[in-house]
Amino acid sequence: MSDIPRVAVVIVTYNSADVLPGCLSSLVAGSEGVDLAEVVVADNASKDGSPRIAEEAGARVVHTGRNAGYAAAINAGVAALDLDAMDAVYVLNPDCRVPPGSILTLARALEQPGVGLVAPRMVNPDGSLQPSLRRMPTIGRAVAEAVIGGNRAGRIGRLGELITDPREYERAGPVAWATGAALLISVQAIRELGPWDESFLLYSEETEYALRAADQGWALWYEPAALVEHIGGDSGINPTLAALLLVNKVKLFRRRRGRLAGAVYYLTVLAGESVRALAGRRVSQRSVHWLLRPSRRWTALPG
Repeated sequence: MSDIPRVAVVIVTYNSADVLPGCLSSLVAGSEGVDLAEVVVADNASKDGSPRIAEEAGARVVHTGRNAGYAAAINAGVAALDLDAMDAVYVLNPDCRVPPGSILTLARALEQPGVGLVAPRMVNPDGSLQPSLRRMPTIGRAVAEAVIGGNRAGRIGRLGELITDPREYERAGPVAWATGAALLISVQAIRELGPWDESFLLYSEETEYALRAADQGWALWYEPAALVEHIGGDSGINPTLAALLLVNKVKLFRRRRGRLAGAVYYLTVLAGESVRALAGRRVSQRSVHWLLRPSRRWTALPG
């Protein structure tokens, strides 16, 4: 990596006019100490003026022409870059705010041998920790989450996939995968790994990318000294988005582990969600519907 790291930023937008200005303005101080080579906004056919806001802020806008999903927009944004002119690409959600010097801290962590991706410490707007790290998906963890729930399982040793213990977020080190809202990726890793998998539309695309990176010898490093403020999405309260998240988890597990293990994982997830659906939880009701009726699932994003 260069003495002064050369970094490009790719921001994915879809009707993001309310949060995009804050993200773009934060990059001025957030990129202190690095050469901010270019800012690209990959827009998924926003109807709210997001492209205009990006252009007025000096970013280059790449239009996907449709609501193509997170992975497809990342691919479009990266494809527009001259990778020979930079060391790394910072993939960002538009609802992220980058504190001063944060990108440089990530870039220095990326210099470690074998590290291809770096994730920052993610915080809520009030400064509290936003759990963003995950362990490897396994059938055992799926059973634990089905029985006692993902948040509770995460608080018991290494039982859950979601890491919720605040102490785990004080230590830098490799992780299985992390929320894709903010990831710095080396150009070498980008070239070796190829494009993000667009079949997931939303959710699990960052999981697939991180696990594929590990398969090819690239570690995802967590760097708590680098912060990013993340306003957060609504998958936890929107039943349809939550169902998509769950279905994609099952799909990815089946792809990586095969039909038999995938079937056990599917039945475990279905059992857990069915119990919660019977108790009246709307998110689980939609999830069960999609798990049982594949023909009703989204094959493209609305809009």
